Amino acid sequence: MSRTVVVLGGGISGLAACYHLSRAPRSPKVVLIEASQRLGGWIRSVRREDGAVFELGPRGIRPAGELGARTLLMVSELGLDSAILPVPGNHPAAQNRFLYVGGALHPLPTGLRGLFFPAPPFSKPLFWAGLRELITPRGLEPDETVHSFAERRLGSEVASIAMDSLCRGVFAGDSRVLSVRSCFPSLFKAEQTHRSMLLGLLLGSGQSLLLDSPLISQARAERWSQWSLRGGLETLPQALGAHLISQGVTILKGQPVCGLNFHLGKWQVSLGDSSLEADHVISAIPATVLSKLLPSEAAPLAQALAPIRAVSVAVVNLQYLGAHLPVQGFGHLVPSSEDPGVLGIVYDSVAFPEQDGTPSSLRVTVMLGGSWLQALEDGGQTLPQELFQQQAQEAVATQLGLKKSPSQSLVSLHKSCIPQYTLGHWQRLEAAAQFLANHQLPLTLAGASYEGVSVNDCIESGRRASAHVLKEF
Repeated sequence: MSRTVVVLGGGISGLAACYHLSRAPRSPKVVLIEASQRLGGWIRSVRREDGAVFELGPRGIRPAGELGARTLLMVSELGLDSAILPVPGNHPAAQNRFLYVGGALHPLPTGLRGLFFPAPPFSKPLFWAGLRELITPRGLEPDETVHSFAERRLGSEVASIAMDSLCRGVFAGDSRVLSVRSCFPSLFKAEQTHRSMLLGLLLGSGQSLLLDSPLISQARAERWSQWSLRGGLETLPQALGAHLISQGVTILKGQPVCGLNFHLGKWQVSLGDSSLEADHVISAIPATVLSKLLPSEAAPLAQALAPIRAVSVAVVNLQYLGAHLPVQGFGHLVPSSEDPGVLGIVYDSVAFPEQDGTPSSLRVTVMLGGSWLQALEDGGQTLPQELFQQQAQEAVATQLGLKKSPSQSLVSLHKSCIPQYTLGHWQRLEAAAQFLANHQLPLTLAGASYEGVSVNDCIESGRRASAHVLKEF
């Protein structure tokens, strides 16, 4: 008798889980439930009449490593090879990234010159930070904030400028609160295994599955730093959705789940006026949302998941006609000491000019968040779009010298979009895994709430969840 797997959440994690379940030799019956009317979660592309593409969420995917290769494999299987827009290794968007510090743009130091000569915004050559790192003893704590880890191993300047900016760029978060063990596991493991982060990264983990395909080979040969799709990244979840329907997966949109109950070895998934029965549930919805749906007998699991909160980010897409950037690169990040609200600005037209639409137009995206947005949200104020638009235009004028009015703009406030892996996150995951194992609950967790917020991480979490389910059946 065919088993039924219900997947909660039609973002990229849930879609990836369904994709791998549907391709199994003895595929179970798969039902995907999505609360909203669209698939893709935070991956959303707006295509304008002039051909311009504005990304409201992620705008590029890294091809590096095993996870990057797995995603490219899926792209090929979906027949999207011809839609790929790569950024090769010799491209300015691959080579140049900037920090905005002290009212000026500074290229991130690269090569021997960056190592042995002082390069603003750093007062000393990075060689000294590297030397310090190599002789610093291994940390003794089971977890540490990113700031504390970086300060201990690389010095206060690298911690408060570079790592602060990186945490804002990747997690829209605070390096003084985020966990190094959970946010940057490769750095944490490198220190634990090799006593030195740099040594560990140089020597590598030693175990990497070498996947191959024509697309993966091309990405390696051309040293792609990232890639997108011609019509925007939302092409990927749209292709996945179409593929799932062709494979017989049932997709229910506009159906928020109201509750989960487990009785006599089966899940009852409540959808308001109806319910579904499932042998196994894969949850690819945020941990805090799942914690409110669980039955009372799973209270310890709910307690482990509830603290995994997420922060909001306002994304402002701007297009300028006949304007020019002062530098060419991927974009720049802004440390919290420089501006509490502006996380960074991406120079979309440099990486993907094919998505510009109108000739001689320039697209940039301003990311707003951090303590500034947190304070506004905590104050319970209504947040008008004009506020974000004004803030973004001021940032672009000050930081990039683009003082004219944009020809097009788009403001999106993504509420609770990036989970924060704060200190002790690993213990929360361990408690959740322990509860599920002890009670043999047929529930598998996937998505950005747990082990990585990038698109590749989310796709991999869906793949792993499906593999776990298929092993159980």
